[in-house]
Amino acid sequence: MGGTMDGTKQQRRGNTRQRIQDVALELFAEQGYEKTSLREIAERLDVTKAALYYHFKTKEEIIVSLFEDLTKPIEDLIEWGRQQPPTLETKQELVRRYSEALAGAEPLFRFMQENQATVRELRIGDSFKDRMRGLRDILIDPAADLVDQVRSVSAMFTLHAGMFVMQDLEGDPVKKREAVLEVALGLIEQAHEHARGNR
Repeated sequence: MGGTMDGTKQQRRGNTRQRIQDVALELFAEQGYEKTSLREIAERLDVTKAALYYHFKTKEEIIVSLFEDLTKPIEDLIEWGRQQPPTLETKQELVRRYSEALAGAEPLFRFMQENQATVRELRIGDSFKDRMRGLRDILIDPAADLVDQVRSVSAMFTLHAGMFVMQDLEGDPVKKREAVLEVALGLIEQAHEHARGNR
């Protein structure tokens, strides 16, 4: 899961396929998925439609490819988590790394939030749910009571909510992300400590 977000963004800028994805996502955010055409994406990129077709034949292909590329760190994280002992430290590290992965994929998650019908049509939502279940299974202690299982899963959704809800609040984005992460880590610790106390 190494690498920085800045490095990822610089890498993405130098790659034509990734530039197409980034510009398409910008346009989808500005004017909506349905109202954006491939021609507009090509114009924004200052390339011909044929050049765009070389990489993607449809808008759907662009979104599916974006989802696959930007959520790859989440798949890697699940794989990493499955190989670790089920300790508090593992769960906290998983939440930290998931927070970083979300920050890198924020434009895509914003698209998914604002275009839920499209997400359902393209079956992106099903894949995303599978990834969420993978993370959930690492975070929860199956022997914990239901309240503590909910606390563990709520840590993930605290990160999701922070990405959307905190955008409108005043303040430094880094500090806001750190505050959201602190709350998520607190939920994990509380669930772990409570579960240990009940044994």
